[in-house]
This record gives sequence, C-alpha cells and structure tokens, in this order.
Amino acid sequence: MNTLTVGTRTLELDKDGYLVDLNEWSADIADALAAAESLELTPDHWEILSLLRQFYTEFQLSPATRPLIKYTALKLGPQKGNSLHLNKLFNGTPAKLAAKLAGLPRPTNCL
Repeated sequence: MNTLTVGTRTLELDKDGYLVDLNEWSADIADALAAAESLELTPDHWEILSLLRQFYTEFQLSPATRPLIKYTALKLGPQKGNSLHLNKLFNGTPAKLAAKLAGLPRPTNCL
C-alpha cells in the first residue's frame, strides 16, 4: 500500500497510485497527485476532472478513453471532447491519469 501526504494528512493509495478512499478527495489532493505525476493543473485540467467526477456520480464507474472523449464532447463540445486535447492535457493517458487525479478508481478497461 502506498501513501500520499498532503499537509498533515496521510492518505492511502492502491498499488497504482489511486486513492483507496474516494471520499478523501479534494482540490489539494488532486494538486498533490498531479505534482507526483510532474503535472501542474490548469483550468482546462480542472474542467475535465470536474466532468469526470460528474460522470462517476452519474454512472458509478470511471470511463475508459473512448467514453471519456464522447462524454466530454457531449458536455463541452468537440473542441475539447477529442483525443488530441485530452492526450495533451493528461500526458497521453487521459482516462487513467484523469481518473487518478479526480480521485476515482482506475478505469476497468484501461491496461
């Protein structure tokens, strides 16, 4: 079991670096997880993380890449709902990395 320390809190992460307790997630946690991935979150990142959390609330699962792209296009339009935009934001692994930063479980369809 891995851990992440944010301020005075120590959080449990699974072997792949995803939060064990999804209720522990906050913006500070997302920033710390992003920093561990050498990524600084911008408003564009936050827009996708918020959308992912909305998807999870609606469907109780983290989307793989294709459903993530379709859902993003549906909610934010085709200029943001495309693989080029999402790959650029999330280092070529948008479904896995975005889910991790959003405090959600690893998408089941992702290797």
